[in-house]
Amino acid sequence: MAKTNEPTIIKKYANRRLYNTGTSTYVTLEDLAVMVKGEEDFIVYDAKTGDDITRSVLTQIIFEQEGKGQNLLPVPFLRQLIRFYGDSMQGLVPSFLEYSMTSLTQEQDKLRAQMTDAFGGTAFDAIEDQVKRNAEMFERAMKMFMPFSAGDVGSDSSGDGAAGPQAAKTEPSDLDDMKRQLTEMQAKINALSDKN
Repeated sequence: MAKTNEPTIIKKYANRRLYNTGTSTYVTLEDLAVMVKGEEDFIVYDAKTGDDITRSVLTQIIFEQEGKGQNLLPVPFLRQLIRFYGDSMQGLVPSFLEYSMTSLTQEQDKLRAQMTDAFGGTAFDAIEDQVKRNAEMFERAMKMFMPFSAGDVGSDSSGDGAAGPQAAKTEPSDLDDMKRQLTEMQAKINALSDKN
């Protein structure tokens, strides 16, 4: 189906079947995954209630892909993500993840070409290593916003007698450090882009 400005409407029926109103055919989650990869926008509605259930269907597609062994989401990342539900930082996470994915998407072609030029056949190993480092950086960044885990509140894990108010004093420097690291990463990406 040709791309249009309007998203395709998908209806999900009680029997769990998905109906593509654009092609007038029943589709599977795999078909929807192909549509996503082809950058074809769609919205999924519950046929009975009319509720927009796009988010849950997209999540189901990710679950299916992860179940096939195509793991993009490391276990530590998933655990950290679950910890943010109901947390005061929950509102920050979607925009942070969206920004990160948008940046990665915009740079992926350049990165692939540069990795192939730099590493030849081992380019994908280098990319995988970079993804792991990015996940670790994300985890460290999120820990800066949550200096104490639920079990550490009111206790001092560093042993220097610092408690809640002093921990709050260190947060701006941690934030500044994170900003500095992001600036350095952007400079590195720009330097790699300039080589081409």
